[in-house]
Parts: sequence; structure tokens; C-alpha cells
Amino acid sequence: MLRNKIILLCVVAAVVPLLLVSYFAALPGLYTLLAVIGCALLAGLLAYQLSRHLADGIASLESGLLNFKDGELATLLAYDSKDELGDLCRLYNQTAKQLRQEKQWIYQRELMLDKVLQSSEQAVLLINDQGFIVYSNHSARSLFEAKSAIEGLKLENVISTCSEQLTRAINKGIDGLFTLDKTEQESQTWHMATGRLLLNNQYHQLYVFKQLTRELSRQEVEVWKKVIRIISHELNNSLGPMSSMLHSAQLLTKEVDEPRLKRVFTTIEDRIKHLNEFVQGYGKFAKLPTPQLSAINWPSIVEQLKSQWQVNITLGDNVNTQADHTQLEQLLINLLKNAYESGTKPEDISLSIQQEMASTHITVSDRGKGMSETVMANALIPFYSTKSTGSGLGLALCREIVEAHHGQISLHNREQGGLSVHVILAQ
Repeated sequence: MLRNKIILLCVVAAVVPLLLVSYFAALPGLYTLLAVIGCALLAGLLAYQLSRHLADGIASLESGLLNFKDGELATLLAYDSKDELGDLCRLYNQTAKQLRQEKQWIYQRELMLDKVLQSSEQAVLLINDQGFIVYSNHSARSLFEAKSAIEGLKLENVISTCSEQLTRAINKGIDGLFTLDKTEQESQTWHMATGRLLLNNQYHQLYVFKQLTRELSRQEVEVWKKVIRIISHELNNSLGPMSSMLHSAQLLTKEVDEPRLKRVFTTIEDRIKHLNEFVQGYGKFAKLPTPQLSAINWPSIVEQLKSQWQVNITLGDNVNTQADHTQLEQLLINLLKNAYESGTKPEDISLSIQQEMASTHITVSDRGKGMSETVMANALIPFYSTKSTGSGLGLALCREIVEAHHGQISLHNREQGGLSVHVILAQ
């Protein structure tokens, strides 16, 4: 120990000169021995007393540094002497206090970051270099269809029960797009970004999955809306003058008794009226207002639908939906109208409204011919229709209403024939 070395050094420094003096002065050996013992004891006692504060200060610093090593920053040093060691201990206490504040700030930032990641729609997954999952958020657990936390599990074991598309994308290990087929939903388009990072002196692999289905759908709908607005504008510019000229022609030929001319005017008037209805219908789709959310009174809506449509309606218990009442009615009417037009008997058409967790699930089913893969892939696109008199607006408007409510709509052929339209409205 440093204190013992200081005492020994002081004893040697006191005894050596005394021995030299005794030697040159030729003092008797007994006197010399007594003098050396006395001088050594006195020097050792003085050195012990003088080094006591030094030992206490060094012990305090050693204890504090050991606390630093263990990550403990709450303990402060009690040594407070007015010397250099006291200054060092006070500096240590100031440093410990500052580090403690910074640690608390970092901890708060980590909590905030974890809160943001856990509530993020993007799925985040962190894997260490042994292949174990060290972090995942709620979206990641939902993506991997895990019913409990997946931290501590091997990634290869987790993805072994996932869809083939997701497993293949992770094993490929490069940034890119992939598609997930869902049983009760439309196919989803995902983007995976991955990269290596050094965390706690250990390499980790970070995976970030972002669903692009809604964004791609939104952009697609925006393009169609722009096209519709342009077409509507051009048609309105032509229909106005045409209506005015038709009215003028009818006035000019009022006294002319010519049946063929009247039939021509009647036909033109009917076509103008039809085009006006066409423009108004598509204008409604292109300018769908922002939903005004309110609590939906499902029993009232069900009674109203039963009075208009002879269909089987099943309303679950405690269905709690926040939606735009007018737009929701329009959605249900369009879906039921399509079911009727499929050639299904009214008794074979069903409407189911159920509450599942925080979402409302609406299903309209019929026993028509169903849809081919080509028709199903384009059924939700504006202007697309397989009916000779169809405008291609009904399902497109349904999709627009559902997505305006941050929900999902999907089409599925039924095993025994017919079509099932599934709508999920999230709260």
C-alpha cells in the first residue's frame, strides 16, 4: 500500500543519517541502537499521522471509481479536506452528479424512443450476431403473427412459421419489396430495409418493414381522381352550351310539326341528362369530403336496411364504431346493391357486423358467380366494370370511403360459390 511505503520511506530517511553520524562519531553500539529504535518509532508515528488523510482520500477515490465501474453514479464521496485530495474528491462528486443527470436524460430519451418505436406502424427487428432477437416492436410481432414477445428467440425459429414470402425476403437479406398474401384481406405490399450496426461492441442486424399497400392505393386513387376531375371539367364545359343550344332549338322549332325532329330533341335531352348524372356521380367520388366521425347507432341502421333490403343481417354484441354516418350508409348500400345485382336470391345475401378487438368487421356475402382473378384484381379501380350499364364507380367509392376511415376492404370468392366483401374499420 502507498501509506506503508510512505511510512517506510520516512523511517529510512530518519535512521540512515543517524547511523552515519554514529559511525563517524564512534558512539557506543548500545547508544546507537537505542537512538535508531527511538528515531524509527518517532518517524513512523509522525508519518502514520501525516499520511492518514492521504489514505482516507485515496480509499474514497478507489471506492468511487469502483462504483463507476459498476455503473453506480448515485454515491458521492464524503472526503472533504482542504487539500489536493479534497479537491479531487469534490471534482469527482461534480463529475458523478453531471454523469447521473446525463444518464437520466439518456434513459428518458430511450423511453421516448421505445414508445415511438412501439407505436410505429413500421415493424422494427434487431438481431444480434448469434441470430437471437434482442428487440421487436408491436408491429413486428403482428407481422410475424406472434402471440407473445419474441425477444430471446432465434430468428430462424420465428420465421419458420411465417409466410413463404416473408421468410424468403428475410433470408435474402437485401433491401426491396415483397408481397404478403392474407387470408381475409387483400394482398399487402411491404418494403424491407436492413443494415448492420455496432451496439455495445457487438454487431447487430436491423430490419425495418414498412407496409406500402395503403400508400400505393392512395397514390393510385389520387391519379384516378385527377383524371376524373379533368374529364368532368371537360364534359361540363360541353354540356352547358349543348343544353343551351338544345333549348334554343326547341324554341325555334316549337311551331314545326315534325315528329322525327321531336324524337331527335328528346334523344339529345336524354343523353345530356345521362351525361350530367354521370359527371355528378364521378364528381362525388373525386371530391369525397373528410369523414365526420361520430358514434354509429347500429340498431337504427340495421332496421333501416331491413326495411329496404330483404337480406339476412347479423349484428354482434357491443359493436362500437366511430365513422361518418352518411358515408357508412353509402358504403353498405353500394355493397348490398352489388350483391343483389349478382343474381343472388335475397335470402342468400347476408350482412354481418361484428366487433373484434378495436376494429369493426363488416362482411357482405352473396351466392352469385363470384369473380375471376382478373376481375377481382381490378374491381376496386374506378371506371372498371363488367356490367354493360355499369359506371365502375360502386366498389371504387366503397374503397375510397373505407380508406378515408383508415380501414381495409378486400374481396374473396366463397368456396360454395359467390363473393364475400370484407371491410375492417379501425377505431
